[in-house]
Amino acid sequence: MRSNERRPDQLRPVKIVPYFLAHPAGSCLIEVGKTRVVCSAFLEETVPPFLKGSGRGWLTAEYNMLPGSSSQRVVRERTKVGGRTHEIQRLIGRSLRSAFEMSLLGERSILIDCDVLDADGGTRTAAITGSYVALVLAVRKMQSKFPALAAALKGAVAAVSVGIVGGAPFLDLDYEEDKDAHVDMNVVKTSENKYIEVQGTAESAAFDESELNQLLALGSRGIEELFAIQRKVLEA
Repeated sequence: MRSNERRPDQLRPVKIVPYFLAHPAGSCLIEVGKTRVVCSAFLEETVPPFLKGSGRGWLTAEYNMLPGSSSQRVVRERTKVGGRTHEIQRLIGRSLRSAFEMSLLGERSILIDCDVLDADGGTRTAAITGSYVALVLAVRKMQSKFPALAAALKGAVAAVSVGIVGGAPFLDLDYEEDKDAHVDMNVVKTSENKYIEVQGTAESAAFDESELNQLLALGSRGIEELFAIQRKVLEA
């Protein structure tokens, strides 16, 4: 039993509040334990220069931690995005593009914003899981004006962290578990049971293939639960 009385294979309590913001085309608040992230999606009538004249659209993401989201104040990245932030932004964008048919968007862009209100581990995976909900809500709102978007979504996307802590595989690490993990991994998958990304690092001890397979199986089970939560929110 973990310190917060979770089983090793148990997610933290997950709550997704749709339409959390009034102005974006789609938005939600996702809470995963004590981690809270606001995700929103906007449509812009422009594309990056490399796509001009192609007839295809683009989807990109921005990620920020608010100054009060951590026990120590997080400095705002006003002029230059840090390496960690840049990596997470690219991960969110890649994850959602894999579930979206860009040719049906026309020469337009969807901008995803993820703002971390409270950080207690798993902020990037929560951002991906919540951003998918914000994207679906945005597409629903926009398809009355752009009917082709009704077929643009290929399937759901969700993400979760896994790791080895004290020699045991754990699902959905909070901050205390993450900082003590021997192995730390993020898993991103589609509802078609395909991997988008696996980010795994041996923090203090190398891991073997058997442990890797354990972690992937654990992550897959957790992601299936997240898909069910997403569906319930979107069907409601």
